[in-house]
Amino acid sequence: MTGIDYRSFVTTKERMKSHTKRLRTNAGRNHRGVITVRHQGGGVKKIYRMVDFVQNRMNIPARVEAIEYDPYRSAFIARIIYRDGMRSYVLAVKDLKVNDEIVSAENPTLKLGNRMPLKNVPLGYFVSNVELKVGGGGRLARSAGSYAEVLAQEGGTTTLRLASKEVRQVSSAGLATLGQVSNPDYNLTNLGKAGRNRWLGVRPTVRGSVMNPVDHPYGGGEGKQPRGTKRPKTRWGKITGGRKTRNRKKWSGKFILTRRPKVR
Repeated sequence: MTGIDYRSFVTTKERMKSHTKRLRTNAGRNHRGVITVRHQGGGVKKIYRMVDFVQNRMNIPARVEAIEYDPYRSAFIARIIYRDGMRSYVLAVKDLKVNDEIVSAENPTLKLGNRMPLKNVPLGYFVSNVELKVGGGGRLARSAGSYAEVLAQEGGTTTLRLASKEVRQVSSAGLATLGQVSNPDYNLTNLGKAGRNRWLGVRPTVRGSVMNPVDHPYGGGEGKQPRGTKRPKTRWGKITGGRKTRNRKKWSGKFILTRRPKVR
């Protein structure tokens, strides 16, 4: 079992109660109580932190009061207080520390945590919490250790290379935060035991090959039988593995210049 030494990064256990709420857990069930998504349920109780992904309070400096743990996301969050006294939660970037000052502005200094339009970010810089639609809040590069590298500025669009190696264009007027998202070592976590997975709300998964033929296309047979079907399929017979799932008519498809490479 391996994990993150949160004590060396998180500076407080106290949360802002005014910026938290309890979310209802549906455990993979629809409005009739029927399970529509398997392998969900249980888990420890969690409080949701209302994180500001927009950060459009321009030209008002803010000071980092604390770095906090967020049970609903892999990255850390920063509790900030603006100069006018308003407090907020924002995504913490790597190496952001308590008492650091950040600001959202049209052309601020190139400092970690500052937020600005993409058109003013120099080439080669890492950004995070990137807006896809202007004013719509950050959508890209929000998980732990994520980033997008600015490759080019041309014709009102900015070309980004994401951590997945996908290259895509976004509007240059959209806001982005300088720096990589905090907690980059999160992917090194090893849960170590089944119970720790249950704490996260993940219930056990049964292999199709050990089911009966009535329950799965892979089921049946004596001993360890081969799959028995040419293509990999889901429990309901839908072809999976190697089949493209992205909608060809999706509006943002034209902005993707290079798809992410296949994982071998």
